[in-house]
Amino acid sequence: MGMTAVLGTLLAGCAQFPDEHPRPWGDPPSLEPQAGPQPSFENESSPPPESGSSPQQPNAPVGCEDPDPAVVATCLDPVGAIAVLPGGQAALVGERATGRVLRVQRGTKPVELARIPVDPSGGGGLTGLTLSPTYHEDELFYAYVTTRSDNQVVRVAAGDRPKPVLTGIPKGSTGNAGAMLDDGQGSLLIATGNAGNPANAANPQSLAGKVLRIDSSGKPAAGNPNPTSPVVAAGLTSPGGLCGTPALGMYWVTDRSGGQDALYRVRLGEPLGSPAWTWAERPGVAGCAADPAQVVVALTDAAALYTLHPAPDGSFTGQPTKVMEKTYGRFSAAALGPDGLIWLGTANKDGGQPISSDDRALRIESPSAGSAGKD
Repeated sequence: MGMTAVLGTLLAGCAQFPDEHPRPWGDPPSLEPQAGPQPSFENESSPPPESGSSPQQPNAPVGCEDPDPAVVATCLDPVGAIAVLPGGQAALVGERATGRVLRVQRGTKPVELARIPVDPSGGGGLTGLTLSPTYHEDELFYAYVTTRSDNQVVRVAAGDRPKPVLTGIPKGSTGNAGAMLDDGQGSLLIATGNAGNPANAANPQSLAGKVLRIDSSGKPAAGNPNPTSPVVAAGLTSPGGLCGTPALGMYWVTDRSGGQDALYRVRLGEPLGSPAWTWAERPGVAGCAADPAQVVVALTDAAALYTLHPAPDGSFTGQPTKVMEKTYGRFSAAALGPDGLIWLGTANKDGGQPISSDDRALRIESPSAGSAGKD
């Protein structure tokens, strides 16, 4: 069956529902594969590293105290997802294996807002996090989590029990990771893994291996190609991140398949088709952050960031840039703040070489702007 026919069948599938910051276009930056970023400072309240330290490496941390001005929070469990709060000075950080959601801001102690029961086996746990499309009014957030029986989207109010809004997403021995994004139009995009079975991605009765679009109650969002289905694209294996530029209607999803890592452009109602970019060396694509000028992909196994520069048609121009290689270790999560700064999370305690302040949440300037940390 052709992909068009498969997608048409998928859109008729059923689900179980319980109760930017634009930046001007410009030439791509020069390739910077070696050096990590040199932090810069928005104000004088946070002094730069001492003059005797390396220009590329701040002073070493002591316990959980980390003098690196890019570091916002320390001594976390491996980070599964990040959602930036309005204003860009603080963010919600989700720990993959513990299910904790913390509010973090530089200079203040992290505050635990929720502890969602999760099963971290098979790459699952808490792997997606996004604010409610009406966060300014309700202060709710959503998480993509793995339970003992399935994968779910849950809605959370700080200090309250999480409420499942979309359940029955298949769980398997692998392929449980997912990702979430506010689409900027009042709905949520959710990328789901295939639960270890590639056939799930083409199964119209399965929510696995898909990109879904739902409203705040978990129902199919208004404007979906099939108004009775949340499915808007199919063909994923183990997604690591969702990002995009809603004003341009341009969305991206990272995915790890058996033979390669890939970045897909998501067009609602169309097959994912061929990847927009692939990595044959499988560097471990994870979270991503995007604006009109760039797509920044966090690499876990390669311990770096990879930046691509999209053209309006979704192709890429110029030379891709690999930066921050082996400076903070394994990057696992990424999100773009409203001020244009990029938030990152690490997962060095999960297969890496953690230092005393790991795992960490970071806030940096975009690689295209010089890759510098900022308070």
